[in-house]
Amino acid sequence: MRLARLYAPGLPQLVQASFVPHLAQTWQQSLEKAPFGLLVDWLRQFALAESVRLHGWSITPEALLLLATPADRASISRLVQNIGRHLSAHLKCGGVFVGRYRNTILEPGQWVLPALVWLETAPVVAGCAPIALSWRWSSAAQHCGESDAHRAFVQDHHDYWSCGNTPFDRQANYRAMLLEGLNLAQSQQIESAIKGQWALGSAVFAKSLENVASRRASPRQRGRPSKAIVEPLIKKVAGK
Repeated sequence: MRLARLYAPGLPQLVQASFVPHLAQTWQQSLEKAPFGLLVDWLRQFALAESVRLHGWSITPEALLLLATPADRASISRLVQNIGRHLSAHLKCGGVFVGRYRNTILEPGQWVLPALVWLETAPVVAGCAPIALSWRWSSAAQHCGESDAHRAFVQDHHDYWSCGNTPFDRQANYRAMLLEGLNLAQSQQIESAIKGQWALGSAVFAKSLENVASRRASPRQRGRPSKAIVEPLIKKVAGK
């Protein structure tokens, strides 16, 4: 059974919409053929139209990656669908994304900055650029103070502002984080969360989502339930 979209009011999401293999392969072989400029224009248009607060973004031949806080539970879905429709019409082809996009809710203060580094270094991991700052199609240059080209539609998250007291401090400190990159454990945790579409954060954070999230935010524990849970259920069924 397909999981419902994971959403909680006011919390940031990391979103991955993967392009279909034939597009990814074509663009990887020839980056000049990729309509990244159009994708940025559509991202700007629909982020504003859907009141999605976009904190960071990256476009590679493999995927569209977003760090954003949506206005409601369907606003990111509408954003991605609109981009998909426009890209499909432009290319005169069928679906452009592999199924539905994947997402994870991030714990502020813990995982927003690592998620931002993860998506802005995705072009480096994909072999598209030697360093994140040299890739035009992401928010990396803006966060490091090297470009204001996309300032109009990117709204920095509070966690980014915590990087320093002045714009220069924030940009310098974040640049150091970006160039250092994530360790393997961090990358694996992010990739596991977005693949499973579970919340990314502490057990306390996951617990806090129980009454506000659109569905269960973490997977159930594997194995047999404890006797403390099972025995009362058996007695109830037996009428004892």
